[in-house]
This record gives sequence, C-alpha cells and structure tokens, in this order.
Amino acid sequence: MAFKVAFIGAGSIGFTRGLLRDLLSVPEFNDVQIAFTDINQRNLDMVTQLCRRDIIENGCKATLTATLDRREALKDAKYVFNVVRIGGLEAFQMDIDIPLKYGIDQCVGDTLCAGGIMYGQRGIPAVLDFCKDIRDVSAPDCLLLNYANPNAMITWACNKYGGVKTIGLCHGVQGGHQQIAEVLGLKPEEVDIICAGINHMTWYIQVKHRGEDMTGKLLEAFEKHPVYSKTEKVRIDILRRFGYYSTESNGHLSEYVPWYRKRPDEIKDWIDLSSWINGETGGYLRVCTEGRNWFETDFPNWLKEPPLVYDQSHRSKEHGSYIIEGLETGRTYRGHFNVVNHNTITNLPTDAIVEVPGYVDYNGINIPRIGDLPLGCAAMCNSNISVQRMAVEAAVHGDDMLLRQAMLMDPLVGAVCNPPEVWQLVDEMLVAEAQWLPQYKEAIDKAKQRLSSGNLIKTKDYRGAARLKVKTVEEMAQDRKAATKNAAAADKAAK
Repeated sequence: MAFKVAFIGAGSIGFTRGLLRDLLSVPEFNDVQIAFTDINQRNLDMVTQLCRRDIIENGCKATLTATLDRREALKDAKYVFNVVRIGGLEAFQMDIDIPLKYGIDQCVGDTLCAGGIMYGQRGIPAVLDFCKDIRDVSAPDCLLLNYANPNAMITWACNKYGGVKTIGLCHGVQGGHQQIAEVLGLKPEEVDIICAGINHMTWYIQVKHRGEDMTGKLLEAFEKHPVYSKTEKVRIDILRRFGYYSTESNGHLSEYVPWYRKRPDEIKDWIDLSSWINGETGGYLRVCTEGRNWFETDFPNWLKEPPLVYDQSHRSKEHGSYIIEGLETGRTYRGHFNVVNHNTITNLPTDAIVEVPGYVDYNGINIPRIGDLPLGCAAMCNSNISVQRMAVEAAVHGDDMLLRQAMLMDPLVGAVCNPPEVWQLVDEMLVAEAQWLPQYKEAIDKAKQRLSSGNLIKTKDYRGAARLKVKTVEEMAQDRKAATKNAAAADKAAK
C-alpha cells in the first residue's frame, strides 16, 4: 500500500519513534511514505537518524524524509500525527511555577488547571495553522490524529474551527484496563471494558469477566492491592465515593477535581513519590527535563543500541497505527477515541469532545451510542467541559475575559484562589508566555501596565508540597538504563 503519513513535532524523543515502529509493524505498510517535520533542526535530525536506522535494519522499504518546511511534509499526506508541545519545556516550566506562587500545586499541568488552560492557549492557534496547511496541501479527507495535549481542547478546536476531521488519541484507557485486570487477578484480554467520559476523566462504566459484572468488586480489590492501595489513593477515593474507576493516574486526576490538592498540608496524604505520575509536584516537568537533557547528552550511545524491532510482538497499545490499519486493510479495530459528542453520551453537551468506544474498518470510524453516564461521573466531566469550552473560545478569539473566567471556573484553581488572585495570575501568565500568544497582544499590553503599577496581591515563594530536584546528567549517568528509559517515555512533552 502506498500512502503518506506525516508527523508534526517529530523531534519528540521516544514517541515518534514508537509510533513509527507501530505503523511499520503492519506488513501491508512496508512501502509507505513517512515525512517528519519540526521547528527544532537538532531534535529532528537526532530522531530521524534513529528512525532511518530502524527502517534499514528491519529491511523495510518505507521512505523517510525530514524537513523544517511543514507544508512540504504535509503535501499529499493521507494521515497526520500531531505530537507537538508548543513552547517546549520553557513554557511548560512557567505553567507549573507561576501558579505555584498562588498556591496552585500541579503534578502535570497539561490538560486542565492553570497549566493545561495556558497550554491550550499556546497550542490551539498553532494547530489551527496546521489545519490550514492540511486543507491546502494534504490529500482530500486527510485524517488528523491528535496526540498533543490538552487533548480535548486541541481536538475541539480542530473539529470546530480547523476544517479537518480530527480524532484525539490517548493511552489512559489501556493503562487503567491493565490495572483493573491485575487487581482482579485476571489477564487484560479476560476483562471486557466499556469506558466513557472525557479525556483524562473517562470512566469504566462496564467491567465484565465471562459475562459477570465485576464493577462492584473493584473497590475491595484496589484497597487490598499491595501497590495500588498506596499509589492510587485519589483514584480509589473517587471509586469509593462515586462507584466507578477513572482512566487517569493519581497525579493527573488529582488536578481535575477540587478536593485533593487545595491544602498544602494535606497533599502528601493523597499522593505517592515512588513515581512522578502518582502526584509529585511538577513531576512531569521534571522527568521531561531530565529526559531531554539525557537524550541530547547520550545520543551517540543511542545509535549503538539495537534498533527497534518491527513486528506485532513489539507493537504498542497506542491507537494510531491500529486506526490506520483498520481504515486501509479493513481489519476491525476496537478502541477508545476522542470525538465530538453528537449525543453519544446523552447527559454531556453535544459539542464537547468525549472519549468513547469506537470501531474502525473499511467503513470508517464508527462510534456507538452510550446513553447517560452515572450522574456523579457526568457532573465531574461537566465541570471540566465548561472550562474546556471557554478555554477553546478564548484561544481562538484572543478573549482574555473568557480566559480569566475559564481559570476562575477551573475546579482546582477555584478551590485555591479568589477572583482577584485569578485575575493577577492570568496577567502574569499572559506576560510571561507572550511570545507564544500572538492573539493576546492587546491584552498583554494592558496586563504589563497592571503588573508594573505596584499595586499587586502578595504571592508566595512556594515550591509545592512534593517537589523533587531535577537530576543532573552526571546523576542520571549512574543508572544509564533507567535514564534512557525515562528519556524514551518523555514523548511529546519535549517539544
């Protein structure tokens, strides 16, 4: 089969390479055209070297080109992967550090809360530019597969304003599925699940084993598990009080609700520091910083490592390659995708981006109707959807009043800050991130004037309840295997 797949933000350390391995593990895709594009020449060159070596060593006939010219990469592409992080680690650090001055303690900051909202303000104008290029030069009916966060906001903007069919993809459902199977003492393939909700807050509304409903057994199973009982305290508490397990990690979920990170002296009661994803303050920023530093330093050794193996046994659970396989070969794939609701979940807004089951084959991507979510789960989703909608509209129209309202309505920001603090927080973030926010030029000029007036609310010199030090390259070198694994997992946060 001869068709073209483009990757925007291809310089992301491990993510691009892994997605390419998945794609080229499909036998029919041996001769596809691959195009990488990025704004960072060095990162693009390093990832391209690794991927070209993988292709050659696997005896694959696929062609790979790499260019800084995005439109050239997108020309005639039938599928496009978006894996960018607009603003890179510099902006990411601002997303974490500035809110901390106001007492907003985030673990990830890429989906909701202050960091996720600002990430969307940077990302949405950029992806709408991508969409324009896709409409202009890509193949007719090109499909955009969005892995970039904030996933729901980006996917929402592309579908509403970009004029390009866009599916948002995430691996949270697969991760939670494995956990559920483990606590039940079963294999994942023995547990049938249906998940529905919104990205990073999707609910396992059906968990069955050989036709038996296992949902009611999950709480006791998680509470007794020797590891998850310590690392997933937020998820287990939500399960205890709402009756359903959520897809996202302890650290992620703790940011999307108002209860677990609002009091600094209580945060450690709900998190675990054995891994950043369990709730560490700025944990994802730390591992991404370490990963990028290690990759850039250790890259010559990466070229000496064995290449990735292109076969089904080494293929990941990421949805992207399976969607393309289903569309191109007709083999049916069942996954969970982020799509415009269109009344799929009947008690969530029709315009929202929901994460729901989908089936892919020659007939396209088909989404079955779910009906109502349990009321408590729907209420939590709705609290996030309102913020997402305002954040999308703010980003598209450069409306700083909507941006402030989105911040004010955010569950965790609203639990920690009063309205004057939120207004000043937005001023600070707009000014600090001005280089990535061209739609806010007038608002930024006014924010600068207010911040220079001297009449400011006093903020805190606060590092967070559970902040760990970024390791130096020398410290990481003491365990090279762990450092390399971390760098490969840092994926799209490196952009």
